[in-house]
Formats: sequence, C-alpha cells, structure tokens
Amino acid sequence: MFKSIVTNSIGILFSRILGFIRDLLTASILGANIYSDIFFIAFKLPNLFRRIFAEGAFAQSFIPSFTAAKHKSIFAVHVFVLFFFIIFLLTMLIQLFPYAAAKSIALGFDEKTLELAAPFVSLNFYYLLLIFAVSFLSALLQYKEHFATTAFSTGLLNISMISALLLSQDKDSQDIVYYLSIGVLVGGFLQFISHLAMAKKKGLFKLILGGFKHFNSHKEEVSKDRSRFRSSFLPAIWGNSTAQFAAFLDTWLATFLVSGSISYLYYANRIFQLPLALFAIATSVALFPRISKYIRHNKKEEADKAFFTAFWFLASLLTLSMIGGFILSSEIIWLLFERGAFSAIDSQNTSTILQMYMLGLFPFGISKLLSLKLYAEHRQGEAAKIATYSLAGNIVLSLALITPFGAMGLALASSLSGFILFIYTIKAYGLERFLAIISHKNALWLLLSSLALVLILILFKEFIHDYL
Repeated sequence: MFKSIVTNSIGILFSRILGFIRDLLTASILGANIYSDIFFIAFKLPNLFRRIFAEGAFAQSFIPSFTAAKHKSIFAVHVFVLFFFIIFLLTMLIQLFPYAAAKSIALGFDEKTLELAAPFVSLNFYYLLLIFAVSFLSALLQYKEHFATTAFSTGLLNISMISALLLSQDKDSQDIVYYLSIGVLVGGFLQFISHLAMAKKKGLFKLILGGFKHFNSHKEEVSKDRSRFRSSFLPAIWGNSTAQFAAFLDTWLATFLVSGSISYLYYANRIFQLPLALFAIATSVALFPRISKYIRHNKKEEADKAFFTAFWFLASLLTLSMIGGFILSSEIIWLLFERGAFSAIDSQNTSTILQMYMLGLFPFGISKLLSLKLYAEHRQGEAAKIATYSLAGNIVLSLALITPFGAMGLALASSLSGFILFIYTIKAYGLERFLAIISHKNALWLLLSSLALVLILILFKEFIHDYL
C-alpha cells in the first residue's frame, strides 16, 4: 500500500511543482486583473470536471461496479460510450451558446467582460472530452494497481501551459489568455496519449477491443451492471466533490467583488490543494482498489487494518501541513508569487485567504479517507447526502460572510463546510470505530509534535522578519 501511496505522492508533487511554476509565471506575466480573472473563469468548468473525474470520483464509482461485473470488457465499453456521448453533446452545446455558458459561471461580470470571456470558455471546454477519456483509462489502470501514469500525467498539462506562457510573454493580455487556452488542449491531448500507451503496455487494449467487439452481447447482464453503476455514479460524483464545488462557488460569488478577487482565491486555493492532493487524494486513490477488493471478499479485518494505518499516516501529514500553511501563509505567497505584475498588496490579500482555506485542510482530507468505506460498500447515496449538508452549509455561510469579509469570508465558509462534512462522515463511518482509532497512543504523539511545530514556526517567522 505504501509503495502505491509514495508513487502517487511523488507523481502529484512533480505535477504540482510544475503547476506552481505555471502559476508563478501566470502571476508574473498576466498579474491579478480582469484578464487573469477571465482565464480562470474559462478554465474553471473543465478544471472542475478534471478534479471530479481524475481525482477519484469516477474511479470510486466505476471500480466497485467493474469489480463486480461478470463481463468486465463489455461493461467498461458501455460506460465509456455512454459518458463520452453525453459529454460530447454538452461540449457542442457550450460551443453553440458560449455567452450563456460564460454568464452562468460569472454572473457578476458585466456584458463587455462576458463577451471577452465567452470564446475562451468554449475553447477550454474541449478539454473535458480529453480528460474523461484519461479518467476512464486511469480507472482501468487503478484496477490493475498502476498509479504512476495518472499521478505524473498532470505534469504534461502544466508543461504545455508553461510553454504557452513563455511563448506569449511579450504579447498583450488577451493573446496570453488565448495561448494559455491552446496550452490546456495540447496538455489534455498529451495526457490522453500517455494513458493510451500505458493501457497498451498493461494489456488493456485486449479488454477494450473485446468490449467493442461484443458490445451487443450479454445485454441483460450488462444492463444490470450498467444500472448499478448509473445509480451510484451521480451520488459518487456529488459525494466526492464537495471541495471542488465549494471552490467553484467561491469563484462564482467572487465575480461580484473587486477585480482580482477571483485570482486571489485561485492562487490561495492552489496552495491549499497541494497537501490535499499530495496526501489525502494520493492515499485515497492508492487505498481504494485494495479496500474494494477486501470488502468484496469479506476480509473486514484486513480492511480495518489498512484504514488504521492510512488514517494515522494521513492525519499526521495533514495536521503538520495545516499548521505550517497557516503560520507561514504570507511567506509562502511572497516566495511563490510576489514578482512582476503581482504586487505586495496582492500577496497580502492572497495570504489571508490562504489562512482561511488551510483551516479546512484536516477535515476535508480525513473525510476523503473515511468516505472510502461508503463507496466500497456501494453507499454512494449516503455520501451524497453528507455532501449536500456540507454544500448547503457552505452556501449559507458564504452568503453570510461575503459582505463583512469579502473573498476571505468565502474561503472561511469553505473551511467551515469542511467541518460539517467531517462530522457527518464520522457518523456514517461509525463513531465507535472512529473513537477506537483516535484513542490510540499515536494521538498523543501527534498533539506533542503539533505543539512543537507551532513553536518552531513562530520562531522561524520572527527570524525571517528580523533578518531578511
């Protein structure tokens, strides 16, 4: 298990380092203004779907159904054809009505800004077709317990976007946004090619081609498998994507705030997403196929042991990351972004938002892990209800906090909704089972190491301010 987690984490770290280089260049070349807001709006929908599909939500619905399916190849191809067709129709709809799509994402933009954003929204949306194909192949590779290709492939997207920024740095802002959008599509194509090559190497071509060849065979049995998958897919997507929808809500509401607010939220959320992806998502993606197989074969003791080990590994990393990110927020933003068109005021605004986001790191991350039991046991509907409670809380809190605190209030609302998610997820997982885990002696060590880290970081922060 740890080999898979480490592989995932290294791949995600590689991709996120490239992502930070990309964001650094974007901040320096494009700054935090109306054009950066336009690009982040245009990239928001496809990026939202990328996180939903690629970071586990699709796989956590597909893998249990695929594992249980008698005719796996036919079932897999049926799922691919159905979803690709739906996404293709949605993409064509966006191409026909790009202005309406832009307005639905950025209701607070004026008409002129929406007209500027519309063509970029339609262009970026083509990425969704590519990322679904990537996610489908990724789920099959996860079933084979191969994680490296998916973990490292996001780096290809970032390399493509970095190249676009470097090629366009001397051009005007609108052209830079156009180059970035083309970079998104090129990166998506490279991700698809890399997964296709690994699928061939792992012998999955035979499975996929067999599914197409016998597409109309065993209709009744495949129909039952498809029905089971469809009934679990939407609840799985909803239940697995609270953090992504919360970030999307932040962006939508931020269109009503001063120019640059969308960009501040984006940069802060990117840093928040690093430990969440590096630790929580990497652990969950690596653990889920194994948990599904344990539960499928009634190996409850093995499943509980895997959960216990993963919990303390993840809880330690998330707690230390949360403390470090909160205390050193201003230094992190200064180091990463404050150069070129990104000013000291931009850094100050972004760092306070980052602090609010970091408060939700632990609850979001642990909820991600504990919810695996629900998905493996086909309890996606219960997970969806929990996510609905969390998102409803986020909406209420965002509306309450946006006026007094602006963008910072949106980030705080997101974190508070993470605690709602955490409480309900513990209840679904089983309060007694959860208390049995945290009553271990590891809890004391984590508390002492957290207090020591707080002291060390405060002293380090004072040193930086005194001597730098």
